[in-house]
Amino acid sequence: MKESEFNNEFMLLALEEATQAFDEGEVPIGCVIVNRNNNEIIARTHNSMQQHKNACLHAEMKAIELACKKSNNKNLSNCDIYVTLEPCTMCAAAISYSRISRLYYSTPDPKQGAVENGVRFYASESCMHKPEVYSGMNITESSKLMKSFFIQLRKNKL
Repeated sequence: MKESEFNNEFMLLALEEATQAFDEGEVPIGCVIVNRNNNEIIARTHNSMQQHKNACLHAEMKAIELACKKSNNKNLSNCDIYVTLEPCTMCAAAISYSRISRLYYSTPDPKQGAVENGVRFYASESCMHKPEVYSGMNITESSKLMKSFFIQLRKNKL
């Protein structure tokens, strides 16, 4: 990956979204989708499954829906997605189906991740579109936020 292809500003915005999710009692995952052609942010979201009692409201799913609406297109091949945690199978599939070009994520998820862990969706023969994948950006900040959330959750402080 060329250094110019990764824009840390977008991952920092995804971390801001994750912090907002944390403050709302949600698993702290944030997501930003960017049009690669002009660096315009077309979606910026965070998890809201608990608030809306809907298991589908992962940050990536919400961001993809917003990006498709804004661009009036289901094909987001001119976009990159920045997310603070390795996507699960549902989100990895949605990223593939929407044809997002590049996936940047901070922290691996050994339990539910589906990119470099678990089912490794993009390595599967049934995956029709495989984005370029880059991981480990801002891993310290993202991991710290996730660990802090689950520590507080176990102590019943959320």
